[in-house]
Amino acid sequence: MAISLPLAILAAAVLIAINETGHSRSMAALSSMAQVQQTRSGVTQLLQHMLDAETGQRGYLLTGDARYLEPYESATSVIAQNLDALRGLYLEHPRELELFAELSRNVQRKLAEMDVSVRLRKQGHEDAWKFVLSTDVGQEHMNAIREQSAQLVQAAQLRQAVGESQITQALQLSRIGIALVAMVGLLAFYMYLRQTRRLQAVDQRVQEDLQRERDLLGQQVNERTASLAELATHLQEVRERERGHLARELHDELGALLTAAKLDVARLKSRLGTDSPDAQQRIQHLTDTLNSGIALKRRIIEDLRPSSLTNLGLVTSLEILAREFGERSVLSVTTNLEAVELDEAAQLTVYRLVQESLTNISKYARAQQVHVSVQNYGSHVTVEVEDDGQGFDTSRTAPAASHGLAGMRHRVEAAGGRLAIHSTVGQGTRISATLPVRTQVPRADT
Repeated sequence: MAISLPLAILAAAVLIAINETGHSRSMAALSSMAQVQQTRSGVTQLLQHMLDAETGQRGYLLTGDARYLEPYESATSVIAQNLDALRGLYLEHPRELELFAELSRNVQRKLAEMDVSVRLRKQGHEDAWKFVLSTDVGQEHMNAIREQSAQLVQAAQLRQAVGESQITQALQLSRIGIALVAMVGLLAFYMYLRQTRRLQAVDQRVQEDLQRERDLLGQQVNERTASLAELATHLQEVRERERGHLARELHDELGALLTAAKLDVARLKSRLGTDSPDAQQRIQHLTDTLNSGIALKRRIIEDLRPSSLTNLGLVTSLEILAREFGERSVLSVTTNLEAVELDEAAQLTVYRLVQESLTNISKYARAQQVHVSVQNYGSHVTVEVEDDGQGFDTSRTAPAASHGLAGMRHRVEAAGGRLAIHSTVGQGTRISATLPVRTQVPRADT
């Protein structure tokens, strides 16, 4: 690029210089040739006028007819103008100017000789004009005029030949210059193409390197994403197992303790009778407290691991969840639930999705009505939870809510489905999930 660009600029400058030089030389040659043409024409006209004047003069002398004087006088009247015009054309050519001066003197002599003859003829001096006519002076002057006119015409032809040679040289120079510039331009263009191909090759290698780096980074990102997804799935499974284990522990241990305590309180109440009202009141309060503890235990167990999901199925569990949520939050909850055939993990995913959605509604939505629907389409199941609350901007989710939404999305995607969240500020929120229906593989209970 450092060579081809200056070379192209130099070629363009040389081409412009050659064109300008050729143009100036051609214009000078054309101007000279035009002047030559004027000179030849002037000399020819001068010679023609001299011949016309001589013819008229001889006709008048021989016949005495005055009509012959008209061409004579007409020719002699313009000869002086011709001489002045030719003198201006020969000012720039000293050698030809000297020859023209001799021609001019001979013309003046010839005119004077013819004028003397005509005057003598008019005055009637027959012998005198015949003597003048019989001499060779006029013929010598005329021969000198012809010879000098021929020399001037020949000099004009030489100048014309020089002008034509200059034009030919200018054209030849232009041809050679254009050919050289074209070769230089082709060389510069070849170098430019070569440099362009090199740059393209370098750019292609850079693009290939970048593509390999992008592929490597994409592979690493996919591997890290897959690892994180597996880890998150594993953590969720561990969380569910821990919840199940805790629910069993609460059911078996705490449930047994509370039930035993309730039975003991019932025995004490039956043995005390009605003799001690204060004791009866305290025993009744203890019984109510134990019943509240048992109910709290059941509610905690259901939150940790819904037994209704295993015993009653998904539809019934969702109905119970919606009814209890409506009672706790004092909201109008409607359901449209269809029977679906999902494996245990997918049922738990649907249940947790609805549970988390209801929890978010109670915390953030400020809604009045909630609708939960489950639709069975054979190959897939759709789950929707919709409210008429204040909604939110999905691009600016609060951190606390975003974790719950991210957990729901991961649960659904881990089950092979997809989650969509539609919300507008002031127009409520709709969370919809689509899960594929998979063939349930029976497994042994542990």
